[in-house]
Amino acid sequence: MSNLLSGITPTTVKRLLLILAVFFATPAAAQVDTAELDRRASLLMNQLEMTGLAVAVVENGQTTFAKGYGETLRDSGDMVTADTVFRWASVSKGVAANTLLSLVEEGGFNLADSAEALAPSLDLPGPQSGEVNLVHLLSHQTGIVRNAYDTRIESGKAAKPTRTALAKLGVMCAPGTCHTYQNVAYDAAAEIVERQTGLPYKTIVKTRIFDPLGMDTASVTLEGLTRSQSWAKPHGRFGNKHKGVKPTYYRVPAAAGVNSSVTDLAKWMTAQFPESGKIPVDRLSAMQTPIVRTRAEQRYMNRKFSSLQDAHYGLGWRVYDYHGHKVVGHRGGVQGYRALVLFDPEKRSGIAMMWNSPHSRPIGLQLEFMDQLYGLPKRDWLRLSEKS
Repeated sequence: MSNLLSGITPTTVKRLLLILAVFFATPAAAQVDTAELDRRASLLMNQLEMTGLAVAVVENGQTTFAKGYGETLRDSGDMVTADTVFRWASVSKGVAANTLLSLVEEGGFNLADSAEALAPSLDLPGPQSGEVNLVHLLSHQTGIVRNAYDTRIESGKAAKPTRTALAKLGVMCAPGTCHTYQNVAYDAAAEIVERQTGLPYKTIVKTRIFDPLGMDTASVTLEGLTRSQSWAKPHGRFGNKHKGVKPTYYRVPAAAGVNSSVTDLAKWMTAQFPESGKIPVDRLSAMQTPIVRTRAEQRYMNRKFSSLQDAHYGLGWRVYDYHGHKVVGHRGGVQGYRALVLFDPEKRSGIAMMWNSPHSRPIGLQLEFMDQLYGLPKRDWLRLSEKS
């Protein structure tokens, strides 16, 4: 080593050490080829099942790509842009968790409190129903059958009487011992927010999340969607146009009520990075910490998107392992719409997507993004079977 350093002055050594210090202190830039993602998204739109799509990419905390594809309404000539509004569906659950946790931080109640006591319409079955706390509620560990009474909401029933009727169900497991995904029960979060603040859920979400983050197109009502300057209309499996947007899941806004452009969805995603400073780090940690293993979700991933492993649910977010990296996200679907977010909070990078058809194929683009982010071999996750 002394021979290697001979002839190098102390000043030169200091400069070398400074360069090394800067190199190791600076996070590596995300290796994402947005032109390739754009090309793949364009190929995806050639599939007959696709009508409209919006994609946004965030790298190192900054939105580097946002674009719309296809039409808001098939054969209309009205093109999707990065400002076109879609529905988030179940991606909305992270907004509810964040809002509720922000109220917990202000005092008056805490996450260990009984959900039934805080939301009078929530009536769960079994002798241990009073033990269901807010952590159980926000991580889907209430112990009742998966998607309990979604069909009632879809048939036009109101949320509160539907939540009260949950008491008639059987118990799948003791509170906090298994994961059974919910919408009707989860929306008790909106009821708690309203009771604690004395204001409508939509108002609290707007003042605590949408306005501070500059999410100008975001809302949690049907009117918020249809009054948008550009909004995507829902389509069926074969591109058929639905007669209109059903108001059903807007009746459970904490579970599936948010609308926005993909540009604003990217702003919400960026706020989930601890270094963004937009949301307190302790709150982000609570939401993004794996709480309960989601075995049904993992079985689905194993069939179609096998790089997502060790599936768990936190508070309003899903958490996975992607080739040794912790990634966080959520997917959602309501009649004629789909949405997803997937990001690496440490690398401050992720992808947001929304489309106005009920197909799962576009989910593959998020994995193609992740493979680029981590420098992994290219795979045809979109199942487009290109020859080249």
